[in-house]
Amino acid sequence: MAKFQKITSVKGMEDILPPHSELWQSVEQASRSVFSAYGYKEIRTPIVEKTELFRRGVGETTSIVEKEMYSFVDRGDDSLTLRPEGTASVVRAYIESGSFVSEPIARYYYMGPMFRRERPQKGRQRQFHQIGCEIFGVASPLADAEVVAMTSHLFEEIGCEGLQLEVNSIGCPDCRPSFETALMNFLGKNEAALCDDCKRRMGRNPMRVLDCKNPACRELVERAPRLPDHWCLSCREHFGSVKRALDLVGVKYVLNDRIVRGLDYYMRTAFEFTTTRLGAQSAVAAGGRYDGLVKELGGPAVPGVGFALGMERLALLLEGQEGKSKPEDLVFFAVLGEAAQDAALPIIQTLRRDGVRVEWDYAERSLKSQMRRAAKVAAETVVIIGDEEVARGVAQVRDMRKAAQHEVRIQDLPRHFVQIVG
Repeated sequence: MAKFQKITSVKGMEDILPPHSELWQSVEQASRSVFSAYGYKEIRTPIVEKTELFRRGVGETTSIVEKEMYSFVDRGDDSLTLRPEGTASVVRAYIESGSFVSEPIARYYYMGPMFRRERPQKGRQRQFHQIGCEIFGVASPLADAEVVAMTSHLFEEIGCEGLQLEVNSIGCPDCRPSFETALMNFLGKNEAALCDDCKRRMGRNPMRVLDCKNPACRELVERAPRLPDHWCLSCREHFGSVKRALDLVGVKYVLNDRIVRGLDYYMRTAFEFTTTRLGAQSAVAAGGRYDGLVKELGGPAVPGVGFALGMERLALLLEGQEGKSKPEDLVFFAVLGEAAQDAALPIIQTLRRDGVRVEWDYAERSLKSQMRRAAKVAAETVVIIGDEEVARGVAQVRDMRKAAQHEVRIQDLPRHFVQIVG
């Protein structure tokens, strides 16, 4: 008989198994709760979009579009792409649905997989997951500050510690040309020190050089012109209002005028929540303002602000923290014999309907084997029901933490555990 070769997952696309999936669920639940408090509602967009959406929305000169997208031509000769980020898809849906007419101020949140063909490493996968928010229709700097504050609130809610918030303004179409001219002059004098990608990009979009991860380019950038020296009055006032609002709501931040974000659609406010615990992958969440993106993708001139966080990086941080949250208590039923099964099954179903986590052994194994299974799944409590217990109408309830055991009437088990959980 032929021996079949084991099939493995695609490089850079990982499974999320328990108990890690439980951590992901807790983050997702906290995100839904926080976003709801700020008036956001969920949007779900397709994983596959037309390639042109990302070429126009993300930017032709970005690393994402140039080197990282999973694009293909389908049988209808359409060029399609697995979404590499969430904002462009949300904007496309916002425009296509006509929501800009029915909802002058629209707030959306999303969560799901994204795809980029990067070199897999700690905190960076080819299939990765993002949770993000977008608000359309508000030009006020208070919207920028609220999105930043909401992101900070979310990290507090899920208990992620040790993050630093960095903020910047990357100017607008009125003042950015002045900075780009100064930057282009500087880069032209130092072109020999640039990597090949930056040499190619500098003539089309010199600000992409500021986002390069090449060590030589990063060292050169430290001597380059600074963005704040070129802000127009409007951008200076806008950023001042953002900082003032963050101060009022008690969100701490540091200024970093080298933040430009890796996507072309950003303008004015840009921010990142960073960590020193993940090596080169320092940004856990990031976002900013993108007032021209809706118009660029065929809609009206509607302003927008948003952010996204990386679930893989966030999970690494949470898993590495002391005192991380544990799942709800688990009750394990050790059932011995057919009569005990008949007595236990309706009780197990009732408890599960009442929100109690219950497992039991279907194989009718020995009590010793079932107790080993209960220990393996970290059950807090074991309910033992055998023929003797059925005859007496009681169950043995064992507290695994205290190594103590007492009897509870079988008919009282649902009420007993619901009271404990409640």
